[in-house]
Amino acid sequence: MKLTGKVRTASTPLQTAMAFAVAVSALLFATGPVAAQERGNAQAEQSQALRERGVGTRTLPRVGHYVSESGEAFTLDRSGQLPLLRFDVRDETWVLRPTPAPRGDVIYRNDAGQQILRLTPGGGITVFTTRAPSGSPASFTGPGESLANPRLGPLQLWQLMARRSALISQATGRLISINLDGERSEALCVEALIVTTDAVIRMARSPTTRASLNGLRTILITEGRRSSVTFAGGVLTVELDPDQGMAGRPSSARVIRALLTEPSRTR
Repeated sequence: MKLTGKVRTASTPLQTAMAFAVAVSALLFATGPVAAQERGNAQAEQSQALRERGVGTRTLPRVGHYVSESGEAFTLDRSGQLPLLRFDVRDETWVLRPTPAPRGDVIYRNDAGQQILRLTPGGGITVFTTRAPSGSPASFTGPGESLANPRLGPLQLWQLMARRSALISQATGRLISINLDGERSEALCVEALIVTTDAVIRMARSPTTRASLNGLRTILITEGRRSSVTFAGGVLTVELDPDQGMAGRPSSARVIRALLTEPSRTR
């Protein structure tokens, strides 16, 4: 698979991508203060009920949907070798690595070493986000869908490219080339495209990180023998290792770190 796309300037976004962005914005802002308060009360009651029942980690579903008391909803997929997590309002799937913690707890971190989840032997789940950096208890709300990468047909793939092109052009306001070069794992390349462009968009929208993108001219997603991110000469190169599956795709945290540090360093 070899795909090369040129990002259109912000003045000429594709209509389909614009409709997609508007629909997402409407969903994100549809919930009002009253509904948020009711949801928070329900989450607290669910968390208390879970603790009272003494539900253990082993009895939690392999794939479940959860909502934190701070309002973040996410799916946790523990059916594979490494747990996967995806927030409802994000396209990125995080691959989590477990590390032991005191009292038998397990801390799950992303590939940049950031703490994402903490699980207790009794089944308690705490999620750590920018909204709740000290952690927020999460309660189980029902079964979830597997986070394994779906296969895309040619039409779906190009539609995804169009949406990503429109979003990143609006955020940066200039022409940036996006190149996908891979033969072994189309799904992993597509996942990397979503994650990488999301990271660039978030940086472009932040006054503290936008300047770090001034030298960015090309995004290259390619397959190799390791998972890495480099930024040099205006080219952001995201290298994937298909042999590792989802764990072979760098997270947005590593992409952002590479863009914020010296161009010659590999992350």
